[in-house]
Amino acid sequence: MRQVLETPRLRLREMEDGDLAFLADMLADPEVMHYYPKTLDRNEARAWLDRQRSRYERDGHGLWLVETRERSEPVGQVGLLAQELDDGVHPEVGYLIHRPFQGRGYATETALAVRDQAFEVRGYEYVVSFIRPENVASQRVAWKLGMEPTRVIRRANLDHIVFRVDRESVTPGPRSSSG
Repeated sequence: MRQVLETPRLRLREMEDGDLAFLADMLADPEVMHYYPKTLDRNEARAWLDRQRSRYERDGHGLWLVETRERSEPVGQVGLLAQELDDGVHPEVGYLIHRPFQGRGYATETALAVRDQAFEVRGYEYVVSFIRPENVASQRVAWKLGMEPTRVIRRANLDHIVFRVDRESVTPGPRSSSG
């Protein structure tokens, strides 16, 4: 397991097989998955985990497990995804925090660190987030990242607002360390 980033309260690391139980529980939660097409069963969660691990190899990034620094307790996943659209591949900051840990600022804290890493370490000129119009909480995180809505796209037969921020328009968030 490779650590990727640290923030004042949290650590992001690559997911491994031992994370499946947490991941399966989170992805089966109807509240967590409210803005996704459906909840996922254990086999689908396994495929989700395998997809992230393939992204680590192919792209050098994907969704990472977020855990508390104090107790190494998993709380969700946040990361950087290469998302393909009709007009090319776009670097997306994605975030999903398990229900018992929502409302603590974990998504914003880690997404800021991922955004900064995307700009400072990986050299991306911009990042996006695809957010359902009804998902006001995720939109609030995007605004805190300096993102603004640019257009609406259709993914998985659902409308998504594309939020975007360019590297030149932001100042880095609280210092995080890359691993």
